Amino acid sequence: MSDDQQVIGNLVARARRAQEQIADYTQEQIDEVCLSVGWQVYKDENIRHCARTAVEESGMGVYEDKLKKHKVKVMGVCRDILKAKTVGVIERNEQTGITKYAKPVGVVGALSPVTNPTATPASNGVSILQGRNAVIFAPHPRAVRACKVATDFMREGLRKVGAPEDLVQFVEEPSIPRSQELMSQVDLVVATGGGAMVKAAYSSGTPAYGVGAGNPVIIVAEDADIEDSAEKITISKCFDNATSCSSDTSLVIQEGIYDRLREALVKRGGHLCSPEEKEKLEKWMWVPGKDPSKLNLNLGVVAKSARQIAEDAKIDVPKDTKMLLVEGETPGVDRFSGEKISPVLALWKYSDIDEALKTANKLYEYAGMGHSCGLYSFNQDYIHKVSSSLKVSRVMVRQSHAPSAGGNLWNGMPSTVTLGCGTWGGNITTENIHWKHFINVTWLSEPIEPAKVTDRDIFGPIWEKYGQ
Repeated sequence: MSDDQQVIGNLVARARRAQEQIADYTQEQIDEVCLSVGWQVYKDENIRHCARTAVEESGMGVYEDKLKKHKVKVMGVCRDILKAKTVGVIERNEQTGITKYAKPVGVVGALSPVTNPTATPASNGVSILQGRNAVIFAPHPRAVRACKVATDFMREGLRKVGAPEDLVQFVEEPSIPRSQELMSQVDLVVATGGGAMVKAAYSSGTPAYGVGAGNPVIIVAEDADIEDSAEKITISKCFDNATSCSSDTSLVIQEGIYDRLREALVKRGGHLCSPEEKEKLEKWMWVPGKDPSKLNLNLGVVAKSARQIAEDAKIDVPKDTKMLLVEGETPGVDRFSGEKISPVLALWKYSDIDEALKTANKLYEYAGMGHSCGLYSFNQDYIHKVSSSLKVSRVMVRQSHAPSAGGNLWNGMPSTVTLGCGTWGGNITTENIHWKHFINVTWLSEPIEPAKVTDRDIFGPIWEKYGQ
């Protein structure tokens, strides 16, 4: 047995023993466990420690924004579990004779990203525990200390209600081989992070939930409230230096309001790059990788401030610059069509809604399908057309995208930090991954009065239209 197998094997064995101890917990008991854990990663003094450690260790994001992220995400998850049925009988239909029983999925291996090393474990952890499961987090090597801080708080929450602390653990010395070993030994994998991580999860041989590329395209129609749209777009794009997969990556703006919206963004701290500055920025943002013939996003720009990125790219910007704006040329060809994971926003112009959809599709084809689309419009025809046409898992209407797609108090989306992108994005689901994805459901079927159905009941309309 290799060292990696032994280390992970010990963690999994401890998790299984802990899970056995809560096998008979009632709904009330598991709710109490989850709310106790949630409180520890929600209260101010603890999340200040989480946020400070995350920023200091990873060098990514904004301290104040990470505080807000903890508050919103953990509150949302805890709000959702208050009405969640995850123990015993969760549904009974007398008409069909079907009763559904919830049961745990087992030990979950949760891979967490460097961009959100404390909010992700906190949010996913509570949702996983709600199903009477155990969880083992595999942090990014650049965020081990941050993961430990969050995990320690969660274990404190378990201890306070007398639940076994080993329901929550983490890999102390993470590596690719250990993450792979974890995925092979657990019962379910949740991969929140980059494409390589998600692909590895789906290739592990263990059932897995993953996410696709986070590259929301935001369509701004001619009837949009320009000031409101600009304010919400700025909040979304600048929040935590765009660490969220739901941060706006491209704006597709109707030509009649293009100039006014652009000016409104500049007024809120956007710096519009000249063609020369755009060229400098592109050279800094995309650099040769292991394969010199291919350019990859420079890790030096990920979750950095707009001023830092501009300085590194040798671009002079005002001191109050919050985001860098570039005007796109050919969607799907221009390199700024892609995911940027930084406060850099590409602007595109369109004439009518059909052209907007074509532009959005080209951007998704370039950067990755399936995540989400934003729409600033009051036109119900536009809302329907966007929702029915684009290959995205969620459409957010007149909402600041980053704080909304994963659920917030102003919408009905399940609260999460892990957003499925469907088969378009190489994922198994289009849903927001939350507590319901961490239970197995047993269907009990009891006999009912046999249904009386004739061939004509089923095939009659076809016979009448086409003959027998």
